[in-house]
Amino acid sequence: MLRAIVLHSDDNVATLIDPGRAAIPVKLTGEASGEIELTDDIPFGHKCAIRAIAKGAEILKYGQVIGRATAPIRVGDHVHIHNVEALRGRGDIEEGR
Repeated sequence: MLRAIVLHSDDNVATLIDPGRAAIPVKLTGEASGEIELTDDIPFGHKCAIRAIAKGAEILKYGQVIGRATAPIRVGDHVHIHNVEALRGRGDIEEGR
């Protein structure tokens, strides 16, 4: 079974520790347990949603805000630059918003 690690109990994403394939169950490890099903193929090391994330909602990894959803994200979706606005280290916005 494919695996993904959740790094903090508040996170709404997990990081794949195996290359992910659409419609294949993924076992959550680390600070969460259970399974999700991926909606797309997702490369090793990339993030997937473990909860539905509304457009404009914060993306949480390490228990920290790392971005904001630019579109609705379903459980199992790839969470990456196509649906997330980065908020860290940009310099053009105030961090922590």
